[in-house]
Amino acid sequence: QVQLAESGGGLVQAGGSLRLTCKASGRTFSSYAVGWFRQPPGKEREFVAGIRYTGSSTEYSDSVKGRFTISRDNAKNTVSLQMNNLKPEDTAVYYCNAQRSGTVYAWGQGTQVTVSS
Repeated sequence: QVQLAESGGGLVQAGGSLRLTCKASGRTFSSYAVGWFRQPPGKEREFVAGIRYTGSSTEYSDSVKGRFTISRDNAKNTVSLQMNNLKPEDTAVYYCNAQRSGTVYAWGQGTQVTVSS
């Protein structure tokens, strides 16, 4: 019964940074892989970054690779997305999800990230 909540979004100038946090409930969070997705205005939701339940393996979309870093702190039930060198095209609602054995168990409600030109 994992539940997720995102925070840390806001308005930032191009080239700036934000750190998003996905906070989960429950004691089994460490067994989930966690992904960050985003949905730009008028666009489809897309994968941004993911982290395995062990935290030892990560994946990034080509558009954010080298700029974003995903990490997790299972003791605190959080997964963070450090976003550096933000671009206007990064503007989107950012969501986190929790997966286990190929099944998505939860989505957060999203946090808005707006990057001004």
